[in-house]
Amino acid sequence: MKVLSRTDWAALALIVVYSAIPALGGLLRVVELAGGPAVIPENPRALAAPFPIIIHVVSSFVFCIVGALQLLPGIRRHHLGAHRALGRVIALAGCVSAASGLWMTHAFTFPAELQGSLLYWVRIVLSLSMLGLIAWAVMAVRSGKIRQHGAAMLRAYAIAQGASTQAVLGIGWIILFAEEPEGAARDVLMVLAWGLNLLAAELLALWLLSPTRRAA
Repeated sequence: MKVLSRTDWAALALIVVYSAIPALGGLLRVVELAGGPAVIPENPRALAAPFPIIIHVVSSFVFCIVGALQLLPGIRRHHLGAHRALGRVIALAGCVSAASGLWMTHAFTFPAELQGSLLYWVRIVLSLSMLGLIAWAVMAVRSGKIRQHGAAMLRAYAIAQGASTQAVLGIGWIILFAEEPEGAARDVLMVLAWGLNLLAAELLALWLLSPTRRAA
């Protein structure tokens, strides 16, 4: 019996490639902090406090890549036990990713061109929201509210994938203006990326929770 359809495989490949855009830079930073060669530009915050960055990069990578498997209908339909086991892993990884991101946002000192007040507060709110969504998803699935569980995890996943959309928008900005965005422009671009992800997640969640979908 086929477990994954062609659509599942295409969706998985797309999500993995999309997630790899920021993940590659993060993994290169982890290699550098572990004593490897410095391939990407130096980050003084990473050198001063490498542990939370390593934790954030690794947990975000697990949440986004393993989480892609959780989105596939074929896995949920034919391997429910694996779906549940992986769910525990990504729930923990997601909480660690959100908590470490929250800590770095508040504890690190960023220059104004990299983080203004807008970006600071959006990061704080979204980190707390991601923790809350994962907690609600766990409670929902324990209560048998499967579709509410899926919708909550989908929204948390959209927050976690913000870095991917930010990378795409940042590349587009560089192509258009031949320079990296800084200051207010960077803040707005970063926030816009999360907004686009959450809009897409909300549309998918509405479809997931629709009466027609529930009946099916």
